[in-house]
Amino acid sequence: MTLDFRALWDQAISFSQFLKEANDQVALWEGIHRTYRLPGWSETICQSAPPLHLLTLAEDWCGDAANTVPIIERFAEAVPCVEHRILRRDEHPAVMDRYLTNGSRSIPIVIVLDQMFNELGHWGPRPVDLQAWVMANKETMPPEERYPLIRRWYAKDRGETTLREILAAAGVTSTTDVTASED
Repeated sequence: MTLDFRALWDQAISFSQFLKEANDQVALWEGIHRTYRLPGWSETICQSAPPLHLLTLAEDWCGDAANTVPIIERFAEAVPCVEHRILRRDEHPAVMDRYLTNGSRSIPIVIVLDQMFNELGHWGPRPVDLQAWVMANKETMPPEERYPLIRRWYAKDRGETTLREILAAAGVTSTTDVTASED
């Protein structure tokens, strides 16, 4: 099945609209969005990145989405060559089914599109290292123990890995060079 990403972009909603319609974890979403500080390399990303559209599949109840989507939004707000919109996962099952994770409708999924709305790649539902840890511990650690550790991982990482992996899905790799010089 071919997806019409331009039509999906037109159906997608802004982050602010998403929060207005949200019922769950709104304070967490707003708090992360309000307090997030962009990495220094974000100021120069448009020098190496083409114009990008980030189309995110999410739902407000998802803890991983609450920890990543506000960061993606702040990034898009600050970086002129990046735009961001959200599709509600449950309203777009055909789109979601194209991006299953181990057969599951795990979110968030960020579909990276070029300026002509061609897919360059996608990211999600978690940074690679965190996803590997979750999968390794899923059977042995109950959710009430696992979720606080996941939240701590996100807080310590401060969105760096998420943003770099999304840009890598777009073919942008220069953040490694910029970040290395800041460390």
